[in-house]
Amino acid sequence: MATPVNERVRKRRQALQAAGLRPVQIWVPDTRRPGFAAECHRQSVQAALSDADDHDLQDFLDAALSDVTSDGEA
Repeated sequence: MATPVNERVRKRRQALQAAGLRPVQIWVPDTRRPGFAAECHRQSVQAALSDADDHDLQDFLDAALSDVTSDGEA
């Protein structure tokens, strides 16, 4: 006869705890929620507009890209 699910779950949790792990619950954005895509777009536009005004950031990114491509990897 198969082991009941709750017994298998209990054993698995005990094994994980014995390995020094602990359970953690996290909450993440619900990508199925109405308006999620529109809010992502709104925030990305705001970030792009902010970055466009930061010329030091662009110089830094260009220099970093130059470092990567000068190694012959790109």
